[in-house]
Amino acid sequence: AMAPIDKDGDPIPWMTYSAMGFLEKRINNTMSVFEYGCGNSTLWWARRVKKVVSCEHDRAWYEKVKELIPVNVALHHIDLEYGGAYSKKVSEYSEAFDIIVIDGRDRLNCGRNSLTAIKKNGVILWDDSDRDDYAEGYNHLLNHGYRRIDFEGMAPVRVDKKCTTVFYKTENCLGI
Repeated sequence: AMAPIDKDGDPIPWMTYSAMGFLEKRINNTMSVFEYGCGNSTLWWARRVKKVVSCEHDRAWYEKVKELIPVNVALHHIDLEYGGAYSKKVSEYSEAFDIIVIDGRDRLNCGRNSLTAIKKNGVILWDDSDRDDYAEGYNHLLNHGYRRIDFEGMAPVRVDKKCTTVFYKTENCLGI
């Protein structure tokens, strides 16, 4: 298919397979998700949770994904300006999301702005967390009382290993 799909032909995100397996056992159709960066992950989340709000900076990609989204997805296009409206979109919401996915651009600012939008028992999922460029963001979450679980391994469309991290607090929606 030349695209990341599962055995049934359904889209899967480009996060590690181990993170997908972990999440599939813990997420449910009462949850809400905010994600930075739309695509296969948007479609994957939409089949599993009640509501998805997704923010995308690339106009052409946004237009392509917009044609595929189901009714439980609110998709927003915001031009990328580091520290600007794109990274601040999540802060329009107050304690609204069970899961916030950071898999787009301007990840450091996206992580900072996520803290007011996450529910008290919410978790933050940071993809490509093996990248040292984002260490400041990881430390910001750790300094705000989050712990981390790293899911290293293979991912769709990759031949090398990568990492997806779940940042969580003691009381969390995933039962960690």
